[in-house]
Amino acid sequence: MDAIVTVAAARDVGPGTVAIEFETPDGFEAEPGQFVKLSAEVDGESYARFYTLSSPGVGDTFEVTVGIDPEEAGPFSQHLDSLAAGDDVEISGPFGRSYYDGESRVVVLAGGPGVGPAVGIAEAAVADGNEAAVVYLDDSPAHEDRLSALRDDGASVVVTGDDADLADAVSDALTGDDGEQVFVYGFADFVSRATDAVEAAGGDADAAKVENFG
Repeated sequence: MDAIVTVAAARDVGPGTVAIEFETPDGFEAEPGQFVKLSAEVDGESYARFYTLSSPGVGDTFEVTVGIDPEEAGPFSQHLDSLAAGDDVEISGPFGRSYYDGESRVVVLAGGPGVGPAVGIAEAAVADGNEAAVVYLDDSPAHEDRLSALRDDGASVVVTGDDADLADAVSDALTGDDGEQVFVYGFADFVSRATDAVEAAGGDADAAKVENFG
């Protein structure tokens, strides 16, 4: 669907990272891990970017998490960083097939901005009474409060630096149980490392639900 949505809240959730919560428009339905296109006009120029949902649901509001490099941020990133409650943005979507679909165990491998869908999917799984494991690589982690809450709720959460060896963490997270679903979210280099680690651990990387951010 295409709609104009209103910002309900915006908050910093880590270094150079902001979570933007929008009021859910009538008829909008999406699953944790799907993505939307945000569009806006900035200084007379039209911009659009895709962002993955970082909320476990879309009932009254839904959220996206945006990473912003202050040295490289363009006009649209600066615009998103400046949003506050009451501002409007155009959205389209949702898009994507790499989403949580009620699997009995989710293993989410996230690099950088992949933490957004990671926390959303893990929270949705835990709320459903299912098992969740998150392996998150980032030198400057975001959403640490939600990751800590997931640990408290019984999820397995491993947070480590960008250069860490994924193999052991992925091997520990995978059980091979029926109903286990692997998700991978991140940029191309991370996706390659993560799928290699899944294969090395005896998993099936081809069966993983993967979103490559480019």
